[in-house]
Amino acid sequence: MQEDVKPSLRTHIRQARQEMTDTDRAGASSAIRDVLLSLPELEMASSIAAYASKGNEPGTRSLLFALWKRGSYVLLPRLLPDCDLDWASYEGPDSLVESPRGLLEPTEPPRGIAAIKAADVVLVPALAVDRQGNRLGQGGGSYDRVLARVSPAILTIGVVYDTEFVPELPAEPHDRPVRAVVTPSGFHRLPSGGS
Repeated sequence: MQEDVKPSLRTHIRQARQEMTDTDRAGASSAIRDVLLSLPELEMASSIAAYASKGNEPGTRSLLFALWKRGSYVLLPRLLPDCDLDWASYEGPDSLVESPRGLLEPTEPPRGIAAIKAADVVLVPALAVDRQGNRLGQGGGSYDRVLARVSPAILTIGVVYDTEFVPELPAEPHDRPVRAVVTPSGFHRLPSGGS
């Protein structure tokens, strides 16, 4: 697959997400939350890097709240002008504000781009993930930079709907794979992802 197919793939997936009903989206988000909360790696993690979902993404807000309530330290990204990500702690739903770019970001003090290195598990947004761990992001390269900072021993999990876990995606040398994917139907460890 060629790099130039990525824009059309993004358009197709965004359209499919737009066509989902609110009920289907809510059910999928609840299922993803339940799968993730039952993972031993998340149960044992003292620090989890995640993100606040927006728009038609699989919802993460109830997951963030559940992780925070059970005492996990949750880091959320803050988008920098150069599209890199800074990190700050999540202190409950009231600690989020909408940024100028429309993202929900934590109001806590920033901890720097290297704060991601302290995370035991990293949840990664994606439009699609393939069986090799390649992910199709929004196109800004933010999470490729993040994943380049994360140790290969850390569990990185792409979060997508069932139809977005696909056999193959285009990948470039700068693309960073994830080690697992979670969908509403379950958790899938990817043998070659991230290694």
